[in-house]
Amino acid sequence: MKIPTIRKPRCYMVHAIAPAEITPAEANRLINAMTADQTLPLSVWHDHFLGQPRGGMILFYVANQAEQKALYTQQHLPGWQVQIHPLIYSFSPSAFDAQTGYTLRAYRDTDWPTLRAENRPNYGERNLSAEAETGVEAVD
Repeated sequence: MKIPTIRKPRCYMVHAIAPAEITPAEANRLINAMTADQTLPLSVWHDHFLGQPRGGMILFYVANQAEQKALYTQQHLPGWQVQIHPLIYSFSPSAFDAQTGYTLRAYRDTDWPTLRAENRPNYGERNLSAEAETGVEAVD
């Protein structure tokens, strides 16, 4: 994968689609391993895809060119379709948070502090582990 000429720190969105033969559980394990890899830039956020295709997204904060190279040359997802996109407004973890707030205010007439306080997730209420293992929405 060609490394772009980006010199300033910023967040990068990694969008990864697993080969069809990989199970949802294995896809989630590989996304989690990449998220936790201390040799890669700081992972700020990640999530997994439900259903097809299998895979996920990870947001990394890339502080310098060595971290950028590490991200573009990572070997966690062989055979996957991986796209890496440097972001414009999310030039730091706090800018990612600010961009979330801006999007909600400017485009949806709501605010981030209110949404963060409402309906806080209780991950014990839903069997999200089953969704992660099977790739199928758990029905109550």
